[in-house]
Amino acid sequence: MRPSRVDNCSIERTLAVVGEKWTFIVLREAFLGVRRFGDFQAATGAPRQVLSARLSRLIEEGMLRKAPYQEPGQRQRDEYRLTSKGMDLYPILVALMHWGDRHLADPEGPPVALTHRDCGAPVTLRLICDEGHELPGPWAVTPLPGPGDRSGRLSSPDGRDR
Repeated sequence: MRPSRVDNCSIERTLAVVGEKWTFIVLREAFLGVRRFGDFQAATGAPRQVLSARLSRLIEEGMLRKAPYQEPGQRQRDEYRLTSKGMDLYPILVALMHWGDRHLADPEGPPVALTHRDCGAPVTLRLICDEGHELPGPWAVTPLPGPGDRSGRLSSPDGRDR
């Protein structure tokens, strides 16, 4: 019998870091260019303690970094900027947004449309293999054991990989 869970699942580990609502709301605003605490709070409506905890966690996990700034006549403060690790989450945010647009948008339609800055065409996400083939859906994907697999979960009962 195969185990029912994977002890080193990348999805589970990712959700442990970003799987809380306020985390994605903060990231959404960071991708929209928000950098300062007060601006995050105004844009999200997050309670101060919640926002502070989310920003701290995103810094701790290496998705945001602090950058000092100082307004004339004011004390030095920190801005929050996306790191390359944080930028790697953009396709996930877009995928969540597109899912919400398809299944949860108001009758008038989605509140935001993403377009390519250079040509103005709508932005979409696609699954494409390394050979350039566009995949029509999850049925076109075969999960195989990766180098970190410890579960044996992706092996067939006769021991051959699926």
